[in-house]
Amino acid sequence: MVTVSAHAYPWDVLGDPAFADRVKAAGLDAVTLAVSYHSTRAATPQHPHRRLVDARYAALYRPVRPQAWAGRRLAPLGPDWLAEADPAGEAIAVLAAAGIPVNAWVVLAHNTRLGLLAPESTVLNCYGERYPYALCPSHPEVREHCVTLAVEALRGLPAGALGGVSLESAGQLGASHLGCHEKTDGAYPPTALRALSVCCCPGCRAGWGGLDPVEVTRLLRVAVEREEWLPAPVATALLAARQTSANRLRREVVAAVRELLPGVPVTLHAHPDPWATGPSPGLTPAAPAEVDALLVPCWPTAPASAELVKRAAEFGRPVDAYVTLLPPADPAGLPAHVRRLRAAGAERLSLYHLGLLPTRQQPLLAELAGEFRNHRFSQGS
Repeated sequence: MVTVSAHAYPWDVLGDPAFADRVKAAGLDAVTLAVSYHSTRAATPQHPHRRLVDARYAALYRPVRPQAWAGRRLAPLGPDWLAEADPAGEAIAVLAAAGIPVNAWVVLAHNTRLGLLAPESTVLNCYGERYPYALCPSHPEVREHCVTLAVEALRGLPAGALGGVSLESAGQLGASHLGCHEKTDGAYPPTALRALSVCCCPGCRAGWGGLDPVEVTRLLRVAVEREEWLPAPVATALLAARQTSANRLRREVVAAVRELLPGVPVTLHAHPDPWATGPSPGLTPAAPAEVDALLVPCWPTAPASAELVKRAAEFGRPVDAYVTLLPPADPAGLPAHVRRLRAAGAERLSLYHLGLLPTRQQPLLAELAGEFRNHRFSQGS
């Protein structure tokens, strides 16, 4: 069973003959490679020929087949910043030739280019403001897009090369978004952020069980401005509507993936807080039984991350602890952090990020992989 993996982008692998050797030297079991991904500006400190990649829009890193997207308003673009016709496919072939299994990393509902193209398909907050990066899964068009995106991202990959599929943003994104020179950090307390992350679009309002949208909007604004959370019946109805949409999106995507790749494990980026939004949306009660593992964000090295692992483990699926080696994480504190996550019940470890990691920190990959494998749940770790 794959226990320790690390994330990468196609451009990290392509053109770098030493990449596979670094993976093996770190003792990793697999690489989790982006096959569809949102916009980013990425450093490449260990690549022999480049230092920065400006991936300025969300892209499908596989061939964009016209026949698959004919008549679709929500259709992806390939990356014009890479020369390869099939960047992810070629990167996976390189890794497969080196004997390295790959988890295909598929980003679903996070796409600013499409959100700007079709704003009515995006999350709408209680002030009437759109989040263009956040496609709302209450819309059938969004779910159809995500299903086709997942299938096209995985279609025709080298037989036997895939060890799993990792689904990110299989649900609603919210007010927090790490992008576009973000200037919102610390501006709103948790209650306000939670309220600002409730989608009030027509698709979501249809699932509110007859609640008055005007009154709901008023209550959400009170939550933002006075930090007074919603009355329990209203909160229950809003959460149920969100979870219904998330369930539909996930089920449709997972069913399509399993039909295309029978027997390949599916990991869901997820958070045990049901109100969580973002790349790892809050778990719904139905979600754990429908996937093979849960990837839980554990980037803060505080003990609270271990508590997230414990809560996720209660759902009865293997927990994959998602850990960043990048700032603001303190390299000196990461070994103890990994031991705490293992002790809390994490069965797998996913490290972020092979391509972004500075050369001087490369040895940390092997150290953390060893800590995770060798830890024996000793008390006080």
